[in-house]
Amino acid sequence: MTAGERDLSSFKAYDIRGRVPEQIDEELARLIGRAFADLVKPRRVAVGRDMRLSGPALAVALTRGLCEAGVDVVDLGEVGTEEVYFATFSLGLDGGVMVTASHNPAEYNGMKFVREKGIPVSGDTGLQQMSEWVRGALTAGAPPFAPSGGKVTAADIMPSYVEHLLGYADPQRLRPLKIVADGGDGMAGPVIRRLQEHLPFEFVLLNETPDGTFPNGVPNPLLPEKRAVTAAAVRENGADLGLAWDGDFDRCFFFDEHGEFVEGYYLVGLLAQQALARAPGSAIVHDPRLIWNTIELVEQAGGRPVENKSGHAFIKERMRREDAVYGGEMSAHHYFREFSYCDSGMITWLLVAQLMSVTGRSLSELVGERIARYPVSGELNLELPDAAAALARLRVRYEADAPRVDEIDGLSLEFPRWRVNVRSSNTEPVVRVNLETRADSELLREKTEEVLAVLRGA
Repeated sequence: MTAGERDLSSFKAYDIRGRVPEQIDEELARLIGRAFADLVKPRRVAVGRDMRLSGPALAVALTRGLCEAGVDVVDLGEVGTEEVYFATFSLGLDGGVMVTASHNPAEYNGMKFVREKGIPVSGDTGLQQMSEWVRGALTAGAPPFAPSGGKVTAADIMPSYVEHLLGYADPQRLRPLKIVADGGDGMAGPVIRRLQEHLPFEFVLLNETPDGTFPNGVPNPLLPEKRAVTAAAVRENGADLGLAWDGDFDRCFFFDEHGEFVEGYYLVGLLAQQALARAPGSAIVHDPRLIWNTIELVEQAGGRPVENKSGHAFIKERMRREDAVYGGEMSAHHYFREFSYCDSGMITWLLVAQLMSVTGRSLSELVGERIARYPVSGELNLELPDAAAALARLRVRYEADAPRVDEIDGLSLEFPRWRVNVRSSNTEPVVRVNLETRADSELLREKTEEVLAVLRGA
């Protein structure tokens, strides 16, 4: 295998992800382990994997590469991504690697990386260097297998992880809510089963057993067919709340008591207010795609809203710089200072369930007024032959009349009654479009159609 023969397109902006074995195989996983060791210079690293059938072999190869470089590996076995984060910061390790492809189809796999304290490794903070290391190693001839200098020890992180999660909710203040919990054949199910031993909730479990063949479809709750399953279960069971996770459960998606999907945008404002009740006056970091609702609620609660580029590496870096108590993205990533500024798909729903319990209000009551005040288009994904030309057309059409224009992430154009953000995806060949208005659904419909037509060059 040479650098010219090896496809390294699996190295993405935030992680490594590709088809197995065409883009990722055991030899590449071994070299990635060596490259991570060269980058971070760790002594001890956590390695976990999700339920994908290719996971065990890739994790073994990755571990071998780490050990060849003299790194001791803490083998977490089959876990979710945030359990790798938790192990890294709670055990005082020097790094962590999660073998996962999140919500991608079964033939995909990949890896997510963190340094000490759960600090992410992304394209700008090390993934590019790792790619160059691998390419250099292949150019010189893949390094031979080396005697293992590091040792491997197994660790069960679940008990301490569950104990940590329970610290975010007071069992004495929780009501016996009925909750539909759709694990999507991913890694959320085992955690929910452990949590339910300690909580007064009645869970209706769907697809809770991890299964890398994905018998119930790809673990992506944003797909209409996947949403429909969770929504129907909420209605059929008369549940108070519906939850669904992606494969590695770092994102949690919400359905109200009517089975209606709640856009992640509105959860950001809700969780920000809760965080500010715990830490008055703190900074709240949010992404630039949709902002008006978040800014208003944060300022009302006495907090300081901080707008920052989308993407977990960028959000986490800014949170550390600002010592922000919470960060949220409309894409359903929620970050917590108490969780070493990492994102969690479990802490999120525990906080919402506690808020519902304490206030006695349903989720639709908690977010309904905000949805009416700031209606949104939902994220619209356009496959365009020339994204740069499309954004140029948008500028020509609107920029001169926009009181505020920014390029924090993509292009945002803000007017008194409506706002749009357009950005190229870091992970897919699409342009993502988000619009919001001030309590005007008809204007939202009109401007959405108008913006899409401009982008398409119609």
